[in-house]
Amino acid sequence: MRLSQYLLPVLKENPKEAEITSHRLMLRAGMVRQVSSGIYSWLPLGLKVLRKIERIVREEMELAGAVELLMPTMQPAELWKESGRGDYGKETLRAVDRHGRELIYGPTNEEVITDIFRKNVKSYKNLPLNLFHTQWKFRDEIRPRFGVMRGREFLMKDAYSFDLDEAAAKASYVRMFRAYLRIFKRLGVRAIPFSADTGLIGGNLSHEFQILAKTGESAIYYDRALEDAIDGGEGDVDRLRKFYAMADEKHDPANCNVPADQLVSARGIEVGHIFYLGTKYSDAMGAKIKTAEGKDIAAHMGCYGIGVSRLVGAVIEASHDEKGIIWPENVAPFAVGLVNIKAGDAECRSACETIYATLRQKGVDVLYDDRDESAGTKLASMELIGLPAVIAIGPRGLKDGTAEVTFRDTGTKETMKLHTVANLF
Repeated sequence: MRLSQYLLPVLKENPKEAEITSHRLMLRAGMVRQVSSGIYSWLPLGLKVLRKIERIVREEMELAGAVELLMPTMQPAELWKESGRGDYGKETLRAVDRHGRELIYGPTNEEVITDIFRKNVKSYKNLPLNLFHTQWKFRDEIRPRFGVMRGREFLMKDAYSFDLDEAAAKASYVRMFRAYLRIFKRLGVRAIPFSADTGLIGGNLSHEFQILAKTGESAIYYDRALEDAIDGGEGDVDRLRKFYAMADEKHDPANCNVPADQLVSARGIEVGHIFYLGTKYSDAMGAKIKTAEGKDIAAHMGCYGIGVSRLVGAVIEASHDEKGIIWPENVAPFAVGLVNIKAGDAECRSACETIYATLRQKGVDVLYDDRDESAGTKLASMELIGLPAVIAIGPRGLKDGTAEVTFRDTGTKETMKLHTVANLF
């Protein structure tokens, strides 16, 4: 993509309204713009990151056996009354259609998915079943803040499992637990699982996944050995759950048996939450399954959420420096940036065009800064938006047939022959 044809409204100064790093950098990097309190437009750069995270989440859900569908944003209020929840409290956004029917802009989808299940699945032969979708949600936060980290409108992946009994449902829960660990590893972040309250969702078993960040809303405490188990791809969920890991008021120093030098005390950002629901919704809404013996029983359910849009901010909180964002490779909006140091120079332009064409032919997603701007402006923009690597071509290097390649995560620079640069990607 040529930057001269792209919408990338970067800002030189820090926006006054931005309280935390991710909000500040997302605005400065031209990723989002606020439309209303807690509601954002995703500009091209931000949307590319959002879609990459969404794709990784989708791939891991499907690998774990989940099947994708799409549920509506607007839900009949009658379903919420039928389940016994009524609504989502003061965060509920309501509307009334022309026929006087009350609707809810969905904050979550337990009622709708249970309605789909009860109307379409009748036999134990169709279990286990896990259905998921990625959809925009709305919760009317009393004080939206921190940009996409606590907005009113947000993109969330939510999955729902249906099983014949508690043992099978907990096996589904473990599959999702493992899938979440894989998702966060692919996103280039470490997420620590914590036993959590079930809140308005319900159920009696729940874990939340927190990414470490200085600006996190939760105080978290855990055994440092848990990091090694997660980083090592530990798949034994029962073993992981035995490590000490508590958030906020659940941490009781008097009952913590982890040595002081082994206990990590930090701040965390919640990016995922999983629940075993039991038969809370299936009982209330008549979601019955016929067993092999011909008996009708309520299906056991689980639900599993990941804040896709929130993850964009959380990754930035976990990976940045004073110059801007440092994107992990799998979620970077472009794989590489290409900078023409001297736009008016015919030789520089020709060399850049050649490398640009070569990279595109190889299928490399490249952002080519071909604008008539100063070298300092171009390079600062590339550092701000945080692409993994930047190729800079200028008159001085061309005399020796070289280009300078800078790697964003380490800051290292390499001088390479022009004909070998494209082979890096």
